[in-house]
Amino acid sequence: MNKHLQQLVDLSKIDKEIDAFEPRIEEANHKYETVLATKENIASQISTLEEEITQEKVKKQKNELHLAELTDKLSENAKKSADIKTEREMKSLQLEEEIAKEQVNFANEEIARLEKVVDIKEELISKLKTEVAEADAKMSAVKEEVDAVLTTINAERQKVFVKKDKLVSDMNQKGLSFYQKIRRWAKNTTAVPVKKQACYGCFLTINDKVYSEVIKGEEITTCPHCGRILYMETEEN
Repeated sequence: MNKHLQQLVDLSKIDKEIDAFEPRIEEANHKYETVLATKENIASQISTLEEEITQEKVKKQKNELHLAELTDKLSENAKKSADIKTEREMKSLQLEEEIAKEQVNFANEEIARLEKVVDIKEELISKLKTEVAEADAKMSAVKEEVDAVLTTINAERQKVFVKKDKLVSDMNQKGLSFYQKIRRWAKNTTAVPVKKQACYGCFLTINDKVYSEVIKGEEITTCPHCGRILYMETEEN
């Protein structure tokens, strides 16, 4: 195989190796991000519950104030009953008392209901805070694990970068520019093997003339269909 062609094939394989690191990095980071998202979701639930508790307590205070007003009103009515002179006044006062007592009962029931709701939500917050603590502990362990994986990946990747830099420094710049132009759209299929007289980039059959040129490997040959760089794998030579 022509030296320049061999360099392009080697560069294509190295670039493919470099690109293969990205999914590994994403997978490692995803593991940590999943735990972080779980913690943030729990924290969001706690925040929502705390806001709801604040609202429930405000409602309770309003009911307590209203209850105090009703109690005062019933006390005033009790005093007024001594000054009643007509049956009409008596019925009017009795009606006011009945309405006030109904409102007192309702206020007491509402206060009790709100207290129960607050208790339930505070208990739930307590459980969620335990889950946050567990998530924190898990995050620390996962981060340590992810950092170790990323350190290993970066060390491996650095070796490949060194190998690429060495290869590129020895390459013909015109050939390198040609390769980079194809790689912009072909990505990791910039240089592909020919098998059974077909380009393994577009999988179309190439004609005998092009196939013969690929077999010889004396020049850089591209696929007449897709434009990728073609070569014969060593074992097929």
